[in-house]
Amino acid sequence: MRRAQSFAFIVLFCAGFVLAGAGLGAAAAEGGQSGHAAAMHGTPKYGADFSHFDYVNPDAPKGGHVRLSQTGTFDNLNPFILKGVSAGFLGLTFESLMTSSSDEAFSQYGLIAGHIEFPADRSSVTFTLRKEAHWHDGTPITVEDVIFSFETLTKKGSPFYRVYYADVTGVEDLGERRVKFTFSAGENRELPLIVGQLSILPKKYFDTHDFEITTLEPILGSGPYAVDLVEPGRTISYRRVGDYWGADLAVNRGRNNFDFIRIDYYRDDTVALEAFKAHEFDWRFENTAKVWAKSYDGPAVDAGLIIKVEIPHEQSTGLSAFVFNTRRPQFADRRVREALGLAFDYEWTNKNLFFGTYTRTNSYFSNSELASEGLPGTAELALLEPYRGQVPDDVFATEFVPPKTDGSGNIRRNLRAANKLLRAAGWVIKDSKLVQGETGAPFEFEFLLQSGGAVDRIVQAFARNLERLGIAVNIRLVDPAQYQNRIQDFDFDMMWGGFGQSLSPGNEQRDFWGSDAADVAGSRNLIGIRDAVVDDLIEAVVAASDREALIAACRALDRVLLWGHYVVPLWHLRSYRVAYWDIFGRPEITARYDHGFPSAWWIEPDRLQAIERGEKSLDN
Repeated sequence: MRRAQSFAFIVLFCAGFVLAGAGLGAAAAEGGQSGHAAAMHGTPKYGADFSHFDYVNPDAPKGGHVRLSQTGTFDNLNPFILKGVSAGFLGLTFESLMTSSSDEAFSQYGLIAGHIEFPADRSSVTFTLRKEAHWHDGTPITVEDVIFSFETLTKKGSPFYRVYYADVTGVEDLGERRVKFTFSAGENRELPLIVGQLSILPKKYFDTHDFEITTLEPILGSGPYAVDLVEPGRTISYRRVGDYWGADLAVNRGRNNFDFIRIDYYRDDTVALEAFKAHEFDWRFENTAKVWAKSYDGPAVDAGLIIKVEIPHEQSTGLSAFVFNTRRPQFADRRVREALGLAFDYEWTNKNLFFGTYTRTNSYFSNSELASEGLPGTAELALLEPYRGQVPDDVFATEFVPPKTDGSGNIRRNLRAANKLLRAAGWVIKDSKLVQGETGAPFEFEFLLQSGGAVDRIVQAFARNLERLGIAVNIRLVDPAQYQNRIQDFDFDMMWGGFGQSLSPGNEQRDFWGSDAADVAGSRNLIGIRDAVVDDLIEAVVAASDREALIAACRALDRVLLWGHYVVPLWHLRSYRVAYWDIFGRPEITARYDHGFPSAWWIEPDRLQAIERGEKSLDN
């Protein structure tokens, strides 16, 4: 699934894999299956003879230029390594073996690979590459490229790849464009499908280029777009490839409609918004409630040249939170983390800064059926009972609900409860400061931030409440490159972080919360969780044999993580807030799990001309 974000954001799916249904090929040997598509459970929605996804316009016109924006900077065109800051949208230039649909929880369809097969025990998967798949220089994509990609990404790429594909034990060339991946023994049912997500890199290019260093030279790709113009830190643009080999595939029909996509970088979001209203770029995703409510004004908005729309979605919203680095001694005690959570006044924040538009997050899998609720059910208890005594009793007896206030700003009751927890953990007040009872060391920490504005105001309000507990908070604002480096090295005390979740969690949970990832620089285990119970529940998620088992495992894992008080949960929104200049057409049907931009939108020439006339009239 592609999203209108940097390619560094890797879309994660997991748990369970069944290939069956109308249009699929004959069964493979020993009860395995083969065909054009793969579904997490049950059958893929689209049969082998489908012509296009339901959420696209197959007759969408091609052409035009679209201008977008990002904040920060970039200095690297290799999104597969940790070094440097990679440019946005580089994923448009690369293809994977398979591609996802956006109206199914987890189904994939052939892209570079036109056919997939696996045995009944799912101990391996074999892909057959399409004859027509080729690189932008016209040379074919080969099995050798696939093997090179897997070995290079898992050995030299971001640590994510080593964790995500840890159970792949071998890859071999079977001849006739067929490549086989073999898996280690055990219950990891999603492996055939997640291997299909593997981005394929050109071996011949890296025979003469060092994969492990940053580069501003475009890497040879195979996707619908190629890098066209690069101004480091300022601008990158992509041109649609005229002879793109996959243009007529059913999975691509009605997509990739713009001739050029340009991304301009701005130093902060305030400057970017003003540039948008001046039509320096065309489309904007809005994250800030106050800005959405108050700042979209001016002549172009009044004249109807700019459209504001909220697009509902059914996507899991994952977790946005203040993240504790439990590697730090002051955050090692669960009671301390719970106490600090009591000092965050969500109700006041939502009322005064967000116009009451958000929903408080109370799950690591928010806005989905995977989120825990009430008390554990029978299936969850079957997973949790072996760990009674190893996890907090609240996991079994109490529904997790974040602390509440009346929204007035008076949180004395919560602070009294926090003081009680801190005293129990060995912290005492001395000269109006919270200190460690045995050593006298003050309780102080740094909150690392990448940007100011509303984010800064929210953290400052949190810090003021913590000061009432005697805790000193230093809010540290750093540039994007320094922020990325410090996060990758776990060089922070507390940060504002997010953990995106698909509707089918699996292998990536090891990278998020697994003990093996806690000390791997660049992993997503930012919290530093090392818990054998969490590890076991992650494996239950990975091994889930059907949807019901997956739901139970995710809910059990959710409960243990929540009662670990590893984060201060924040909020989520159940729609995409989008503003754009009225030059676009978009499909009548919006996918359940995506807004469809930029892949499925297009430029309407008549609207573009009307906008140009409207801008001229405003100028006059």
